[in-house]
Amino acid sequence: MRGTCIRDWPRSERPRERLFKYGEHTLSNAELLAVLFGSGSRGTSALDLGRDIITHFKTFRNMSHADIQVLREFNGMADARIAMLRALFEIARRFMSEKRRARRPVNSPKEAASLLMPRLRDLKKEIFKLLLLDSKNNIIDILEIDEGTVDSAAPQIREIMVKALQNFASSIIAAHNHPSGDPEPSEEDITFTKGLTKAGEVLQLNVLDHIIIGDNRFYSFADSGRL
Repeated sequence: MRGTCIRDWPRSERPRERLFKYGEHTLSNAELLAVLFGSGSRGTSALDLGRDIITHFKTFRNMSHADIQVLREFNGMADARIAMLRALFEIARRFMSEKRRARRPVNSPKEAASLLMPRLRDLKKEIFKLLLLDSKNNIIDILEIDEGTVDSAAPQIREIMVKALQNFASSIIAAHNHPSGDPEPSEEDITFTKGLTKAGEVLQLNVLDHIIIGDNRFYSFADSGRL
């Protein structure tokens, strides 16, 4: 049925109709993409496009950090659809963070890393996050402080401290990702962590940890005894 417009299919076979009748969990990955796209392009149905994309990337995770230029190479993937996909993946990351955030206070590096892993592990640029905690380690807020290049981020310690004090935080956990997937700290990471800790001591703000997120791995300065 490749190339056949979905609206020409029997209603019982169309992905959208099947979603409403049987539930979205019954659809294949390609069918879910077809529902999102709504329509295909000349000679290619929305389901064909979904199948081509899934065949190429294998998983949604791989697709979530695909280069825009690679997505543009698929027939029918205009910028509007690429923007929709990227927005959808960001919504999914935030949903995962919200679920984890709502469960309990952050009491260990593992819990903090688990909270941030879905948001940070697949990004191609270094992003610096700041967890603001109250006196019971409940999360007040999660802030994005700085966006760097592929291999460096330069968060400003003064800005971090100002944000923490403005939000009446008792403690903070700093975190950023390494796009390479290797969470081992660089010399710049070590120098920054020392400076952040000293600033916290001066302002009587507890710096509980600096966590580096890699590919399903993380490095904790607190766990490593280097805080």
